Amino acid sequence: MRSYRELFRTPEFTPFFLAASAQTVAQTMGGLALGTLVYRATGSPLLSAVSMFGSSLVQVLGATFLLSAADRLPPRAALTALPLFFAAATAALALPGLPVWGLFAIVLAKGLAESVGGGVRWGLLNEILSKDGYLLGRSVFNMMSGLMQIAGYATGGALVALLSPRLSLLAAAGLYGTAAVVVRLGLTRRPPRTTGRPSVAATWRANALLWSAPPRRQVYLALWIPNGLVVGCESLYVSYAPDSAGTLFACAALGMLAGDVLVGRVLPPALRSRLGFPLLLLLAGPYAVFLLHPALPVAAGAVTLASVGFGASLVQQERLVALTPDGLTGHALGLHSAGMLTTQGVAAALAGSVAQLTSPAAAMTVMAGASAGVTLLLMGTARREEMSVGGR
Repeated sequence: MRSYRELFRTPEFTPFFLAASAQTVAQTMGGLALGTLVYRATGSPLLSAVSMFGSSLVQVLGATFLLSAADRLPPRAALTALPLFFAAATAALALPGLPVWGLFAIVLAKGLAESVGGGVRWGLLNEILSKDGYLLGRSVFNMMSGLMQIAGYATGGALVALLSPRLSLLAAAGLYGTAAVVVRLGLTRRPPRTTGRPSVAATWRANALLWSAPPRRQVYLALWIPNGLVVGCESLYVSYAPDSAGTLFACAALGMLAGDVLVGRVLPPALRSRLGFPLLLLLAGPYAVFLLHPALPVAAGAVTLASVGFGASLVQQERLVALTPDGLTGHALGLHSAGMLTTQGVAAALAGSVAQLTSPAAAMTVMAGASAGVTLLLMGTARREEMSVGGR
């Protein structure tokens, strides 16, 4: 599969794509509104960051206990039920008088459900397109994510500024409901990819199998840690520039879109496979400028350039799919998604803690430096293993 036209002519891809688009806008609008609501109520960079990304913290629980469901649930039913649940949970976040601990309880429940949803979603994409079309399809989804994040943060920022965070949350809940309708009407009924009942034991066995191979292990670490630490920087946009956070989020989404176009459509395969680690270094490097507390235009430019580096995930996902047996594709991609989001949640909490002790700008610089350091360690490990294999 070589062209976008061929991709959108594939049966079921378009409704699947539209439903995911609606969910992405809902997620970004809701996250910005909730972060703003919590920051206004508490004045805490830590609580604001965790409210936006805290649902990721429980992804590790889903990956440990629930992920076998990703290949054992009927995809259409699961992808209809999940956005309905998200719609109800997001509407509940808009209730006046809800205490902060209640907000966080709902956020964590959403994260637990999404830990299974990622595996179901990306496993179904691989089923619709097959392995030869997965990279192009995933690049389109990543580009869509960038565009929809721009739209979501711009719309959410306007709603928060002109109306209120609670009305923005209600609008996000409506979009989740729309996504559920599109999935139910646009996708055909499919059986689960794997037989048997979901169980903790099945989840552990598959996780152990996936983690046992050193090449897959390296791919997972590269997908999870450098990316997650930079998302810790993003979690501080609200506290760094309370009145312009939507602009910074939109610029990050624009940079991510450019990186996905570059990797998914422009670069030839031979060159693309060598750019995974350099792109991860680009993801962290521009954040060094935040140590100087730059004005908004400079900060926006740095964020845009850095976010081009998110294209590294496409290189690594292509390798992960190639290294994974067909019957475990949904589980493997779900483990990637859950691990990545967990790392992002931990990084958001860590970044918020550092910001409490120093400043948001200093914390962003620290997180970016840690991301670059981890990338350099992974590069060294990969090089040593290549030399070891070559010497045999």
